[in-house]
Amino acid sequence: MKSTILVAGATGNLGGKIVDALLNRGAIVRAIARPSSDDAKLKALEDKGVEVFLTGMDDKKAMTAAFSGVDTVVSALQGLRKVIVDTQKIILDAAVAAGVPRFIPSDFSTDFTVIPGGDNRNFDLRREFHQYLDKAPIAATSIFNGAFAYVITLGTPLLDMKNHSIGYWEDADWAYDATTVENTADFTAAAAMDSSAPKKLHIAGIRINSNDMKKVVEELTGKPFELKNLGNRKQFTEMVRKMRASNPEGETDLYPQWQGMQYLLSMFTIPSQQLDNDRYPGIHWTDAKAFLAGQIL
Repeated sequence: MKSTILVAGATGNLGGKIVDALLNRGAIVRAIARPSSDDAKLKALEDKGVEVFLTGMDDKKAMTAAFSGVDTVVSALQGLRKVIVDTQKIILDAAVAAGVPRFIPSDFSTDFTVIPGGDNRNFDLRREFHQYLDKAPIAATSIFNGAFAYVITLGTPLLDMKNHSIGYWEDADWAYDATTVENTADFTAAAAMDSSAPKKLHIAGIRINSNDMKKVVEELTGKPFELKNLGNRKQFTEMVRKMRASNPEGETDLYPQWQGMQYLLSMFTIPSQQLDNDRYPGIHWTDAKAFLAGQIL
């Protein structure tokens, strides 16, 4: 019997790739969207065979109907409190009301459950939602993929192509995790169809430290790169706190500069976890060399 999976956020980048991965795995896919959603994106979903339910988040009858008979709800929503906390609560409540057995929240990050709160706004929002999720009568699985791989090539100190440098905080041997959006989507689809999936799954197509990043980039480009120590983690933490305190209007922005720095801070703060990459055979993981070859050459 085919699995029926409902995806919230199916018109987004990650959500769309999760939909494709589910269809490739033979799932029946549904999506919920607001009536004001982009018509072209909705038609593209329908053309793939996705059953799209247009509903307002406050229409409990329509929401329950959309969730009826669903095996797993996958949330790929992105945003601030209104989305990550408030909207996800509505979706979770609808899933519970319809008797859906499993829920995958929109975590998709490094494992924020292993660090104290307060130093990453988006992690704190996810942590707040989890306080609600943990009390709900539904099984949940979080996918922790480290950073998304494209962050490495966004001009951050991790890889400065202009100045030919590789930056790190405190320890050039500190390994951080990153995964392509495609690999994350494929693994999420497999987990959504796995009724035995545990509460947490950790993945990383790329697990690399700054010393090894230097070797990879030099091999690909044929040019020397300088390793740069950017300070220790305590100094980095204090710097980000000051940036945030001096930019209170950024609290309502999705991507203020200090949030990007919080993202990098987490990569050099959260210890690497044992990976579950091998749980679902057939996923072709993109490593650092393969990813960077397609980005910087």
